[in-house]
Amino acid sequence: MNVIPTRIAGGRFSLFNATPPSSPVALKFGFAHLRQRSRRFGVGFPTMMAGSLEKCVVCSETSTTNSGVIRPATEANSEEAVGAVKAGKVIAVPTDTLYGFACDACSMEAVSRIYEIKGRKHTSPLAICVGEVSDINRFAITDHLPRGLLHCLLPGPVTVVLRRDSVDYWFSCPDLQSSLIFKKISGCFAGEASMLEKSLNPGLDSIGVRVPDCNFIRTIAHGSGSALALTSANLSGKPSSVCIKDFENLWEDCAYVYDGGVLPSGRAGSTVVELIEPGKYKILREGSAKEETVAILERHSLLENVGMTS
Repeated sequence: MNVIPTRIAGGRFSLFNATPPSSPVALKFGFAHLRQRSRRFGVGFPTMMAGSLEKCVVCSETSTTNSGVIRPATEANSEEAVGAVKAGKVIAVPTDTLYGFACDACSMEAVSRIYEIKGRKHTSPLAICVGEVSDINRFAITDHLPRGLLHCLLPGPVTVVLRRDSVDYWFSCPDLQSSLIFKKISGCFAGEASMLEKSLNPGLDSIGVRVPDCNFIRTIAHGSGSALALTSANLSGKPSSVCIKDFENLWEDCAYVYDGGVLPSGRAGSTVVELIEPGKYKILREGSAKEETVAILERHSLLENVGMTS
């Protein structure tokens, strides 16, 4: 079997027992960020992983089954994935925690399709994924957060819940209208390009945002020029997926299924933290990185909000 080290989940690595390709393509995603993440979180992701690189294997080359088209989650296939997203398609991708369904968060048809695939009520919220931390303020309110906080939390296995950005919000706050002018001048507030599809989480003024520590999905988000609507790749109410085999009954509903091997983080998913109220945080889901997340929040002088969730 051909052995190729591959980072597939927040600096974590895994062994994927696939039929070795005749001409395997090694992922180009570097490992230096693993050490950076460990330093950032302090007691974060295990440092022992660096010693396991030689045991890691990438998935097989492109294959076609009766259920759909499977592609390896490699840089070479990212342009194809971007094209599918721009065309309003739903794709399945690995993240640094679980496999997810992703589509253009500004496309009503695509968002509706994700709900249809999962058999999920439209009242159940979806998160969004952006390519860079600096993209978050295109879609959510971040002005109240301590400087540097988001860059300490992300990229990583954390979902930050923030106030959803909207024209109505800015004009409802007279003291923030000067910030609106600034955003327009600086180009951060890009009108319709920065507004999420209204059918995405209707009735909610908050949005969960992810910047996974996974180059493949971040490249897709960046290339799309917008945000990706993102949810776990499974039927509503069923266990989350750590490999593509876990949701093979849904392959045919996706334009492409991108295989990043078996994700080693378990099925806990990302840690979800609400950061809507200035100076406070609330853990909404413990996920896979609660301890590290809380340590970062408290280093930035945030206090736990033990009251009602916004």
